[in-house]
Amino acid sequence: MHTRTWTVEILISEYDDERRTRAEARLHTDARNPLRGEGEARRSPADREVPEIGDELATARALADLAYKLLDATAGDIEQFTHRPVHLTS
Repeated sequence: MHTRTWTVEILISEYDDERRTRAEARLHTDARNPLRGEGEARRSPADREVPEIGDELATARALADLAYKLLDATAGDIEQFTHRPVHLTS
């Protein structure tokens, strides 16, 4: 059995004056340059200020973006070996 460890780093930036939170998810592996996903959350002026909710939503969106980019990278890797178009879905 061979075990690998991949690490996802989440960077969260809060912009209080714009009522917005931005998250960046970076996937670190031994095999490639880091892949990066981005997500954002915006708070309505009528909503209470609960920073954790913005952090969670922006992070979820960044991870979803990262997942789609990883699927695209995987399809590209498969195409290099098969020399045929590949369409992967989640």
